[in-house]
Amino acid sequence: MNMHIKRKPMIISIALLALALAAGSAWVIDTGTAKAEPTVPAESRPALTVRTTVLQQDKWGRTLSANGSILPWQEAVISAQVQGVRLAEVKVSIGDHVKQGDVLVTLDNFARLGDDPAATHSAQGRIVAPYDGVISAASANSGSMSQPGAELFRLIRNERLEWRAELTAEELMLLRKGMTAEVAVGEGRVIRGTVRAISPAVNLQSRYGYALVTLPDSTGIIAGLFAHGTFDISNGKRSLLSLPQSAVLQRGSMTFVLVVGADGHVHEREVKVGQRNGDRVEIKQGLKPDEPVVESGGAFLTEGDVVQVVKAQA
Repeated sequence: MNMHIKRKPMIISIALLALALAAGSAWVIDTGTAKAEPTVPAESRPALTVRTTVLQQDKWGRTLSANGSILPWQEAVISAQVQGVRLAEVKVSIGDHVKQGDVLVTLDNFARLGDDPAATHSAQGRIVAPYDGVISAASANSGSMSQPGAELFRLIRNERLEWRAELTAEELMLLRKGMTAEVAVGEGRVIRGTVRAISPAVNLQSRYGYALVTLPDSTGIIAGLFAHGTFDISNGKRSLLSLPQSAVLQRGSMTFVLVVGADGHVHEREVKVGQRNGDRVEIKQGLKPDEPVVESGGAFLTEGDVVQVVKAQA
């Protein structure tokens, strides 16, 4: 009887331990379940705040640039026609402006025969200017003896200069007589001229030919001056699409823009560019007129970045 009574508390203790273990297991299971709950992904934050731009319709003239020298339109070489005659007086020097018929040099002891072969008349000969112009070189000296064909002066005819532009064969084929050209001479001075002549061949060594551009006003310009100029080869204005220079990026040989999608992600788009005009670049291919692209700051972005677009200030 006593043994039966003593076993009862042990049974109760075992039952309580089982309940405690069950409760503990439930707590562990609940805790594990809490840890296994999925986390909410963080939202993508914009990498940069940008303004966008789209293709703009423009009208530009197509130009061709070249370098060359300012040269005389025509330069006459003046010399004596007789031998052994002394140059009595030289009346002009370099830079002097002369008119046709002006006396440049007088000659001493110049004998000429008249209608009577037996009669010899002493006379003073003269060398005169064959055209209006300016003396560009002078080698005549008073008291020296003349030599047939020896150069005494060079004369820039009508003081007229022109630009000789050096061009490749491919560039020469783009030019036509009468096309306009703008030639920069001196500090800020630009002269508008027209193409007078185009060489039909190029030098086989240099691979360059030339175009001659008439300069209607060459006052104050020095022959031999090196000058830069541009030809208008578009025959007027042509329509095209362009973007700001800041929107066009370069990586190696690839030219591209960053198109902003509806979800705010940027995507690289390769484009084909044409001529440049100031801070704008012609876009020939690769972009639709209404597609927004990053206007500036594209160098800090990569494919797939999210941007926040702000409106341009009015």
